[in-house]
Amino acid sequence: MPATPRNHLALLRAVNVAGHQIIGMAHLRAWLTRLGFADVRSLLQSGNLVFKGGAKSSAQLERMLEAAAAKQLKLETDFFVRSAAEWQEVIAHNPYPAEAERDPGHLLVMCLKDAPAAAAVRALQAAITGRETVRTWGAHAYLVYPDGVGRSRLTIALIERTLGSRGTGRNWNTVLKLEAATQA
Repeated sequence: MPATPRNHLALLRAVNVAGHQIIGMAHLRAWLTRLGFADVRSLLQSGNLVFKGGAKSSAQLERMLEAAAAKQLKLETDFFVRSAAEWQEVIAHNPYPAEAERDPGHLLVMCLKDAPAAAAVRALQAAITGRETVRTWGAHAYLVYPDGVGRSRLTIALIERTLGSRGTGRNWNTVLKLEAATQA
């Protein structure tokens, strides 16, 4: 009996941002389809993909997609794959429900390659010089930027360096849109 296809989402790091690693979403959708995934959809232009198929774990899918993208598309980037169920857990573990309701554009979820150590999270919290706050759950960081991301000194470079893991972030509005797309 064949495995039942599962819904997954893949977030690509640093594509189509400020002219960096430009790739069309139609091209990515067609590529995933050629790899054997079904019902491939994209959300926005910043590397958000939703697809069915793949009996592998999220970590196995990440490695496979990264290798295939590098070889077939000449695209060197990180993929952060989560199953629909894993994404629902990310939403359920949001430590900032008031901010999600009041100001979802300034609440970010950052998917990480590895869960950070508690000492690294404390170091990041100590490094914050503005009004930003951060909490983590597993391989995810939840960040509140009350004054906006653009001028904040809590940059992705600082976050990655302090937590010791690469990541990519999406605001809460996008997080919920991705969740809806995995259920469609």
